[in-house]
Amino acid sequence: MMERAVQPKTIRAWLVNAMKQGEYARSERLPPEKVLAEQLGISRTQLRDVLAGLEREGFITRRHGVGTIINHHVLNVANRMDIECEFMDMIRHNGYEPGTAYVRSSEGTATATEAKQLNLEENTPVLRVERLCTADDKPAIYCVDVMAMSIIKKQYLEEDLEKPIFFFLQKYCDAVPFMDLTDIRAMVADESLGQIMQVPKGTPILCMDEVDYDVEGNPVICSREHFVDGVFRHTVMRKKL
Repeated sequence: MMERAVQPKTIRAWLVNAMKQGEYARSERLPPEKVLAEQLGISRTQLRDVLAGLEREGFITRRHGVGTIINHHVLNVANRMDIECEFMDMIRHNGYEPGTAYVRSSEGTATATEAKQLNLEENTPVLRVERLCTADDKPAIYCVDVMAMSIIKKQYLEEDLEKPIFFFLQKYCDAVPFMDLTDIRAMVADESLGQIMQVPKGTPILCMDEVDYDVEGNPVICSREHFVDGVFRHTVMRKKL
């Protein structure tokens, strides 16, 4: 049991793990708020904030007079498209051993599409980061992240890009993505993408075009993510209002 936690993300992670495979994995409900807050060593206000977030994500349902119901059918979903998840965790959650084949960076200029996504002038200097992630040593996710060179505030090395790109944004750009908008579409692999992902030309590929924004609504980074068919099952939870 967690003795004390003051960071909401830490509390959330502990509760999700406890409901998935910990002490509440076989429970229909969480303990009453007063009991749970005491166990976690936090205030009921802190706990309610975390529970509100878990309810928005569908992991729990709170009902007056009933308590906090654990939605195991939602917790057991391997991959939620509506919840941000790092690539390595996404691959692991789907039952594969994650790995990284390579991370490559290059400096260039923004295309018309990238300039529009990032609210830049066309041909503005940008940094592109290509990342190929593997599942059981086979290509699974190919991602290209693009950011304006002007947002990079510190000197960096190539190995600094090996962690998830959001670590780089926070450490070297002082940028913290707050939300993203993602366009999801089906496509087929051309010869170049087929070689990267080791699939025949014409193979179906799921493509996600994502733009991340900071808390003030400014675009920070745009990404194009490609997912090999058959490796992932992408699920979206939608509440009926």
